[in-house]
Amino acid sequence: MPNALLSVSDKSGLVEFARSLADLGWRLIASGGTAKAVRDAGVQVTDVFEYTGSPEILGGRVKTLHPAIHGGLLARDLEDDWSELSKLGWEQIDLTAVNLYPFSETVSDSDATFADAIENIDIGGVALIRAAAKNHERVTLVCDPADYDKVLNELHDGEVSVDTRKILAMKGFAHTAEYDTAIAAFFAPEEALSVQAYWVQSLRYGENPHQQAALYNWIPGEGPLGGKLLQGRPLSYNNLLDLDAAWRAAVSFTKPTVVIVKHLSPCGLASAPYLATALQLALASDPVSAFGSVVATNRPFDANVAALLGDVFIECIAAPGFGDKSRTELAKRKNCRLLQMPGISLDPRQEFRSITAGVLLQDLDLGDPEGGECGWHVMTDRQPGRDEWTALRFAWNACKHVKSNAIVLVQGEATVGIGGGQPNRVDCVRIAGERAGKQSEGSVMASDAFFPFPDSVEQAATLGVTAIVQPGGSVRDQLCIDAANAAGMAMVATGVRHFRH
Repeated sequence: MPNALLSVSDKSGLVEFARSLADLGWRLIASGGTAKAVRDAGVQVTDVFEYTGSPEILGGRVKTLHPAIHGGLLARDLEDDWSELSKLGWEQIDLTAVNLYPFSETVSDSDATFADAIENIDIGGVALIRAAAKNHERVTLVCDPADYDKVLNELHDGEVSVDTRKILAMKGFAHTAEYDTAIAAFFAPEEALSVQAYWVQSLRYGENPHQQAALYNWIPGEGPLGGKLLQGRPLSYNNLLDLDAAWRAAVSFTKPTVVIVKHLSPCGLASAPYLATALQLALASDPVSAFGSVVATNRPFDANVAALLGDVFIECIAAPGFGDKSRTELAKRKNCRLLQMPGISLDPRQEFRSITAGVLLQDLDLGDPEGGECGWHVMTDRQPGRDEWTALRFAWNACKHVKSNAIVLVQGEATVGIGGGQPNRVDCVRIAGERAGKQSEGSVMASDAFFPFPDSVEQAATLGVTAIVQPGGSVRDQLCIDAANAAGMAMVATGVRHFRH
């Protein structure tokens, strides 16, 4: 009879897994709370202390740290090893389901004490994972409840394959490495930075065909950007960068929103009561640049929206979902990739950027710091009207997704002209005006940083801009205010900058 050892902190799926193993003729051995959960479900189980003849001690700190357990896991498929175990009255353990105390979750709780953190440092679980992973040629390790069904399916067919055991072992080593990294970071957060990333796929090439590239994720087993590619060829290096920029922008808005990105630069952002309307507005912002772009939406992409794409060539679409009818419609579009995202949030909320001989780490720019618009104040004689306030708030959110020096012209809740990525701000105003054309008349303008000179405000006035939102704080603020007052414009300062280099 094969033996399975169960010792889990996360008990999701445990009972079903244990019952299925028992039905397949496995003997179950389990520790503490795991044994209780299995027994309470009516499944026969042997407690670890019964199997080892040694009680749990130190308030449960020592449960599975016993030669009977680790000898059973580490015994090789050799006559000498079986003989030695037999003389000691122990048996081989063929499978172990183990997951660890929730250390990271505990220390992320602001109410957690240092003692709480210490008690959530797993010892026995890590030892079990490493022992089973080391001996994966014989032993099956399951450290993730998501793998229960896969293991059971293979057991129903006879046994877990060597290839699967090796993959599960690798997952176990990665899990303990990540766990120890989190503990080390807790004790000395400023001493060193350790990063654990998991290979997803090799890419055809990087930014250019002569550059090799690969995709890695922070979480093992996830797809690109945490999503699932539903249609089309594998995503390229540049596709991934553009989709990341588009997705970050789309999920920063609460209303149905469409974001169009080309070469890491947004060329259309729009919110509306209906996603179809938002798409039409976003495409109208810069229809020339939209050709060969990527699109991201914060609502499911339905068939009505898909039909509105017309003959515009779109490289990729990222959305929280795609209906069957939209999938059918989009399947007609040659080489259009569909990436289904798991939700409408950003996680993790930090980002790395590589530099020569190092990396930079920063929090994501998720908008103005907590407190909303408490820092906003009107700088000019004229107050913005109600519609202008709506447009200014949209423009301010949009501009943080544009490369600095970012200038965004907005009508309602849709961009009509975007200028960014230039060494000086007044050029970005001119570019945004050229893109907007006649739609600049009556628009509002957002600038991601203050105006060093009044020339940008004066240029905006010639475009017909009626209101401006900007951080303020320039030594020449008064000159900019005077220029806005002279043109009859309203201008609002936020006290917050949103550079995106």
